[in-house]
Amino acid sequence: MKQKDTLKRVLDFIRPYSGYVAVILVFALISVTFTLYAPILIGEGVDLILGKGQVLFDGVLKIIVKLGFVVAATAVAQWLMNLATNHVTFCVVRDIRRKAFAHLEEVPVKYIDSNQPGEMMSRIVTDVDQFSDGLLMGFTQLFTGVVTIVGTLGFMLSIHVKITLIVVLITPVSLFVASFIAKRTFSMFKLQSETRGDMTSLVEELVGNQKLVQAFCYEKKAEERFQEVNEKLRVCGIRALFFSSITNPATRFVNGLVYTGVGIFGAFTVLNGGITVGQLSCFLNYANQYTKPFNEISGVVTELQNALACARRIFDFMDTPSVDPDPEDAAELKECDGSLELSHVYFSYLPGTSLLENINLNVKPGQRIAIVGPTGCGKTTLINLLMRFYDIDRGNIKVSGYEAGHVKRDSLRQQFGMVLQDTWLRSGTIAENIAYGRPDASREEILEAAKAAHAHSFIKRMKNGYDTVITEDGGNLSQGQKQLLCIARVMLLKPPMLILDEATSSIDTRTEIKIQQAFEKLMEGRTSFIVAHRLSTIKSADVILVMKDGNIIEQGNHKELLKENGFYAKLYESQFAVS
Repeated sequence: MKQKDTLKRVLDFIRPYSGYVAVILVFALISVTFTLYAPILIGEGVDLILGKGQVLFDGVLKIIVKLGFVVAATAVAQWLMNLATNHVTFCVVRDIRRKAFAHLEEVPVKYIDSNQPGEMMSRIVTDVDQFSDGLLMGFTQLFTGVVTIVGTLGFMLSIHVKITLIVVLITPVSLFVASFIAKRTFSMFKLQSETRGDMTSLVEELVGNQKLVQAFCYEKKAEERFQEVNEKLRVCGIRALFFSSITNPATRFVNGLVYTGVGIFGAFTVLNGGITVGQLSCFLNYANQYTKPFNEISGVVTELQNALACARRIFDFMDTPSVDPDPEDAAELKECDGSLELSHVYFSYLPGTSLLENINLNVKPGQRIAIVGPTGCGKTTLINLLMRFYDIDRGNIKVSGYEAGHVKRDSLRQQFGMVLQDTWLRSGTIAENIAYGRPDASREEILEAAKAAHAHSFIKRMKNGYDTVITEDGGNLSQGQKQLLCIARVMLLKPPMLILDEATSSIDTRTEIKIQQAFEKLMEGRTSFIVAHRLSTIKSADVILVMKDGNIIEQGNHKELLKENGFYAKLYESQFAVS
């Protein structure tokens, strides 16, 4: 995305607030007009001082009153302009962040899996904040700066044309300097934003896994990785700041040339009677005011370079392809009997690297399907395809007679209840976490689900019971307690199909027996897919799928597979072999 395209996208977000932008321009015009009128009053006051002891006080008093009104009006106009500016800036930032987060909800799971969470967080939070600072400065100083330059030229031309020409002729030097530096700072600020994203990602990774870091004595290595990224950020930050900071001194030097030229040429003009001393003082004020916006604008340009670099990263994220929309004729899967069929299914995460090949499966309503096999054989991938987190490359999946690709994703996923090995809880009360899939559930239903999951007893022992607030990582809950809450969440939903992926891996043996009993009750009449490494938990499954290298190599119930004395039998024996 080119810089002008980025700017166009920013303007598209500003367009809905064009009314406020017009208000900003009006108040900027009023503020600048009064600011430029003040030197005229000061010049008139200077001309009323005829000499030592010769001051026309009546005239000076009237000028002071006018000057007081001008200063007050300028302050009010600037205050109102700042209010409108803040409103536009924060509304634009809100809209961008809202759209970016909405897009995050629409990107395919493949994008989430292949990008660092910290990097995405950096774009939505840090980059938008940086963009906000640049946009705010752009509105407050760019508008007033441009209006000041135009207004000052008008006032100076009304006083003396030749002196004004001196100012105008030297001005392009300041513009050239600012433009020359700005072009070179954009790439530096872009690199700085990217490095900042790397740092956010690294910090998020290390802080979120601090126990693991300490358990493996990784602190020194973690510090070295952080120092490496931090040093890279320091270097690119200093480079960007150094080149951007050159702008202001360079333009100030040019401004000094302008002021000097006006002073020398104006003094000779006063001596020749072309203008009065008061008009010269007024002109010097204008020369200073005329050049001052160039300093501000040069600073604004630098900030805008940073803001555009951040905006570019945000828009790059927002331009990533969303998940393919459901077909227009997609069916709403309201009632599901639990039947499922896979025909010649092929899938791979990376082109040219096959994973699942020619998978065929016919599941009848209410059957319990266990999936076993070594790590990396495709068990979880198969679950991802059933839920349409990923779409298959070839073949066909049917759910209750409906082709999965022609069923709305939301209605398809509502038919499944999942309990995974990795738990996830949100910030909120325990009751809210259990009712995550059914926010309208009554307290009685939540209690019933918790009791069925054997979570009720430990919840009641907590200070506030079901109203205890926990953080997203579960606060002081043990891993087993967190998993019980996730199980209770599914118990409350009672979906027609279940997916249990190592659902009891973090639970003690005694509680596991109770949970298995609860699952037995929950699975009655429901199609269930059970992914397990402990083969003792799947003996009662109707069908056991044995997977290896992306293929179903064996299929049958526990007794049948043991009789075959194949791969499953060897797995089973390896777990229960007596040394």
